[in-house]
Formats: sequence, C-alpha cells, structure tokens
Amino acid sequence: MTHRLKIAALLWALTTGVAHATLEEFDFTGPVDEQRFRELIGQLRCLVCQNESLAASQAELAQDLREEVYKMMAQGQDDAQIVDFLVARYGDFVLYNPPVKPTTYPLWIGPFLLLAVAGLVLFRSVSRRARQPEDTLSPEQRRRVEAALGEGHNERDKG
Repeated sequence: MTHRLKIAALLWALTTGVAHATLEEFDFTGPVDEQRFRELIGQLRCLVCQNESLAASQAELAQDLREEVYKMMAQGQDDAQIVDFLVARYGDFVLYNPPVKPTTYPLWIGPFLLLAVAGLVLFRSVSRRARQPEDTLSPEQRRRVEAALGEGHNERDKG
C-alpha cells in the first residue's frame, strides 16, 4: 500500500467515525429516514466551526441544530421547510451552497476579484522587471567586478 493511499484511508476512517459518532444518539426506527437526515445535515454549515458541516461538527450548537433538524423531520417537515427555517433564523451562511443573490455576491464574486487583483499585481511586477535595464552597475562598479573576475581567472590558470 502506497504512502498516499494509507493517508487517504486514515483520513476516511477518521471522518467516517466522526459522522457516525454524531448520529448514534438519534433513533431512526421511526419516521425519520437516516439517509435523508445525513444528507440534509451534510448540506448545512456549523455556525461555530464555519468550515464543517453539521454532520461533522462536535460543537454544542451543531448538536443543538442536529436535534432541531431531527425534530422537524419527525414532525413531517420536508427538506425545503427545514432549510427555509434555518435560513430565516441564521441567514444564508448556514448553507454550504448559498444561493446567488445580492446579499451573497461577495461570497461568489470575492474569490474571482482576489484572483484578478493578484494577477494584476503579478503582471505589473513582471512588466516592471522586464523594463529595468539588466546592467545596473556604475562604471566604477563594473571596473571592480571585471578586475576581480580577471584576477580570479588568472589565479585558476596558474593552478
């Protein structure tokens, strides 16, 4: 087994264990379908961790939100109703894939703007460097470099 494959297997085992640990306390023998529950909490962001889904997060708020989602599912609400409730309460940030609308433009356009600015800075830096003359030594500095190189070359020839 290659080194990369071992690392991938370890990461998969660790993340799978976290997801299972968060779902053990829920009873899926009733009206709540486990697969639907997993998919829904996988689409929702933990508001504390901000880079984890509700399925993966171990934060208390994430646990509370998982319980809230479970209760709403048990009451017969569909996914759209649950998502609408959470968005109304916490905003579009609770969604891992927020809709494109004026309030979320920075989320969708921001990375492209940063990339464009970085490209512009790189372009300007390279073009400035290309316009600079390569010979930036003064005549005195050039004479000293040539003398030093000439002396070193003569010493190598002697040896």
